[in-house]
Amino acid sequence: MKNALVIDDNRDTADTLCRMLDLLDIKAVAAYGPRSAMVILKETPPDIIFLDINMPGVDGFEVMAYLRRIPDMNNVPVVFVTSDDQPETASKARKTGGLLLIIKPVSFDGLESALRKAGLI
Repeated sequence: MKNALVIDDNRDTADTLCRMLDLLDIKAVAAYGPRSAMVILKETPPDIIFLDINMPGVDGFEVMAYLRRIPDMNNVPVVFVTSDDQPETASKARKTGGLLLIIKPVSFDGLESALRKAGLI
């Protein structure tokens, strides 16, 4: 079974996304912010990361830059998840190495598309 890490400061959003992934046979773990995500990354490297962009303190783009400095995380696909549907946000997500950007609320279609693009389903 494949593993996913969901990083989002909104617990309801993170937990909902984890339940959706579980329904698609992807074992998902939620981190409710960047600090807890780093602990989880050391314990269980994921096959894919779903990363919120707008978080207090450290945003998703900063987390992405940090992830890419970790050798084991270089090839892990990162899907940005945000309610910000501005073209500049999508452009920045691509430039920072994001596999895809999904707009909240996340639909099953969007989730399946991301997993297919990552080669996980």
